[in-house]
Amino acid sequence: MVIVKVHFGTDFMDQFAQPSSAPELLVELDRGAAETLSSQLERRLRAAVRAGRLKPGSTLPSTRALASQLGISRGLVVAAYAQLGAEGYLVLSRGAAARVAESVMPGAESSRPRRSYRVAHNLFPSLPDYGAFPRERWLASYRRALKAAPDVELAYGDSRGSEQLRAALVSYLGRVRGVSASEEHALACSGFASALGLLARVLCRSGSRTMGVEDPGHAVIRGIVERTGLRPVPIPVDDEGIDVDALVAASPDAVLVTPAHQFPTGVVLSPERRTRLLDWAASTGALVAEDDYDAEFRYDRPAVGALQGLAPERVAYLGSTSKTLAPGLRLGWLVAPSRLVRALVDEVLYTVITPPRLEQLAFADFLERGELDRHLRRMRLRYRKRRDVLVGALARELPELEMRGVAAGLHVFAVLPPGSDEQRLLAAARGRGIGLTGLTEHAIRPPREQALVLGYALSPEPALRAAVRELAAAFSA
Repeated sequence: MVIVKVHFGTDFMDQFAQPSSAPELLVELDRGAAETLSSQLERRLRAAVRAGRLKPGSTLPSTRALASQLGISRGLVVAAYAQLGAEGYLVLSRGAAARVAESVMPGAESSRPRRSYRVAHNLFPSLPDYGAFPRERWLASYRRALKAAPDVELAYGDSRGSEQLRAALVSYLGRVRGVSASEEHALACSGFASALGLLARVLCRSGSRTMGVEDPGHAVIRGIVERTGLRPVPIPVDDEGIDVDALVAASPDAVLVTPAHQFPTGVVLSPERRTRLLDWAASTGALVAEDDYDAEFRYDRPAVGALQGLAPERVAYLGSTSKTLAPGLRLGWLVAPSRLVRALVDEVLYTVITPPRLEQLAFADFLERGELDRHLRRMRLRYRKRRDVLVGALARELPELEMRGVAAGLHVFAVLPPGSDEQRLLAAARGRGIGLTGLTEHAIRPPREQALVLGYALSPEPALRAAVRELAAAFSA
């Protein structure tokens, strides 16, 4: 490898005659690389301009001078300068030195968000055990779907997504969640966030201005709603789920609820409130959006059926594979009332045109062959055992915590004793490398109680016991 430091100025020989104020740039050329020397030089100069090491307006040496210093032919330098001139990085004029174009703006420095603490004990509540993703079975479905797919499936197709997936999806949801719909009402989306954003944008376009959100609730979900133009309206949650009296008083245009297993409190919407919520929607014309994010994981009894099944024209049903399979799959769905389908299709058409299709075909095969059912049976056993271990360890090490909510999902809700300082406890736990969240981080209004939200899906049983021991040490510090 030849590494040459070049002082860029208008005249190569001036470097030896007087001090130069031109910037320095390290140029590396590897004569053994497959990439041509001209291409290497072109790439290095382009990177120097983008990084701001070569400023707008600064001059470069003549092609002859640079070729001499680098020990390459002048033609290679001429080719590199010509390419960069064609791209707009350099200004090339006959009889004048090449210079960096004034219009070129250096790129922003890379900025990656970093955790402020190292996680040695993972008790975060929002992720499944994605390491258990059934890779071989999914790969088999993907290969089978790709091989069987007619050529037309590789075109844009229906903006709602693959008809095969939508049919398989409504059949599965009808069987396991009591959802009532045909494939005409279903839309495939790139995850839950995509489905919620799509629905909220359509509501906003139709004149809606507010959406009720559970308080406490997931902060990211509130952010999604807000960024579509709807104003999130906090509605309190108690032991029976969302407070319908407070909802009626607030009178939003729509409301987003988690009736099967509220996040983060873990409560289930009571039968009486389910009825009152749907009566409110019927009397006001408001839409209920049902986030059915982890209803497949109920450990003490079968999960309650979806709210949508009771009032398909009042409830939009949203779900995804993020908790059942893996977040990185980016597969979600929206089952909409008839009156919204056309507007939703148009919104998809004029934004993404159609969602990615091959993954949909693979998921349709995965559903139709019963692979999701088998995977969920395996994961229920695993998660139930991990939950039992976490709850048992908390009872031994921190008996002052009160476990609330049903035995379901991927997290437990642990209420702190009166007088506790949640923020201090979170800081102490994170200082010991424990990944966790607190109730106040999910609340809009200051909650009456303080609590920890602890996930168990990602950690095996010995790791959960170790995490609780560290958590107890943090409490006593």
